[in-house]
Amino acid sequence: MSRREPNGNLKRLLDETSWTESQLAREVNRVGTEAGVPLRYGQSAVAHWLSGTMPQSKVRRFVLEALARKLKRPVTLAEAGFPATAPLPTARPDTVEQLIELGRYDMDPSRRGVLGATLFSVALTIPEWPDVVGRLEAVQTGQARRIGFREVDAVAAMTEKVSELDDQFGGRHARPMAAAFLVNTVGAHLRADAPDEVRRALLSATSDLLYLTGFMAVDEGVHGVAQQYYMKALEFAGAADDHLTYCTTLRGMSLQAVDLGHASRAVRLADSAAAASPAAGPRMRAFLAGQQAHSYAASGDRSNALAFIKEAEVAMDKAESRAKAFGSYAPSSLAYHVSQVRYALGDKAGAVTSLKESDRLRDSHYRRSSVRYNALLAERQLEIGHLEEACATWHRVLDDYPLVQSGSADEKVRHMKSLVRPHLRNQAARSLYERGQAATG
Repeated sequence: MSRREPNGNLKRLLDETSWTESQLAREVNRVGTEAGVPLRYGQSAVAHWLSGTMPQSKVRRFVLEALARKLKRPVTLAEAGFPATAPLPTARPDTVEQLIELGRYDMDPSRRGVLGATLFSVALTIPEWPDVVGRLEAVQTGQARRIGFREVDAVAAMTEKVSELDDQFGGRHARPMAAAFLVNTVGAHLRADAPDEVRRALLSATSDLLYLTGFMAVDEGVHGVAQQYYMKALEFAGAADDHLTYCTTLRGMSLQAVDLGHASRAVRLADSAAAASPAAGPRMRAFLAGQQAHSYAASGDRSNALAFIKEAEVAMDKAESRAKAFGSYAPSSLAYHVSQVRYALGDKAGAVTSLKESDRLRDSHYRRSSVRYNALLAERQLEIGHLEEACATWHRVLDDYPLVQSGSADEKVRHMKSLVRPHLRNQAARSLYERGQAATG
């Protein structure tokens, strides 16, 4: 029997991070949870890996991502002393084909497990505007079929309808519709012949739809998938010379990062979005500055957080027209960002006040947002000791919850039950818990 050799490569990487074995285990568990694979590794597991025991194939990817996040650079299998494994199915190097393959995996429930294994990567290189503007050589023209602005308008209309469905009912059903439309309709349009101005408009409309689909994937908790859609949205926005969608997508990536706890990454993405939109109007400026404020607050930078939230408030006061339907930034959104800044900077009572204001200003059409943000309001009401007020807010969440198909809504209701469980001697808490049990089974 051959003797197992210690994994010196992994030991060198661990030394470079300055982590203990227990810290590496915790970070691997965190990455696994993000990918929908709960793990319970501890120090002994890492000790076994260092002694030469190979982690399971799927866990190796989590180890690499955990190390990459700490070291702020990609880490390969070979660098960590792991053997090469068969890669996930990948698209051919054709840009449109990549889009179609991504959509096919997302629209087919039987294949979603493969796509869902895609990890959110903090070390992913984000293309800057000069890297993507005007470029999409892989879009082939010269086909017999020819399209015009009528087809472009149809893509834009479909994007708007899917966005409305997401706002009202959540993205669990709307996202496969968007993916199917990308595969069956948009892909064909991208292959067709068209005048330059039509093609540019089509690329822009495709970028909008890719951004929306990525946003819905975030809501469902498949963050690696969302990141793929967002990267495609950046590429198509650059090809269309569409600054608006490029900046909106970077801002969405920042929001994803800050919600996952990667504050420094969120700051870089939010700043990149703002830098790429120097001529933004007041509403867009508020949209971008609000996210910068949230990201800086999460990173502990009080000065910049307060400066950017003030900038967002001033810009919102000047705003006179709405942005694109699914990228709009309204006073309720600004109030939410004010709440996030207050909370991150330690003003929990002020955060509750701002979330109440956000709820008061929010249009009733945005049911999914109401479920998510009112659940957050209840959590923070409980945190400052207002149990019965929190229960009343959670009852409002449960009023809307059966109408929303959303991974984030599901997670919020599960979290509600765990928070309320220690308070079951209180009648209001017990009544809420029983209702939550009935709602979730």
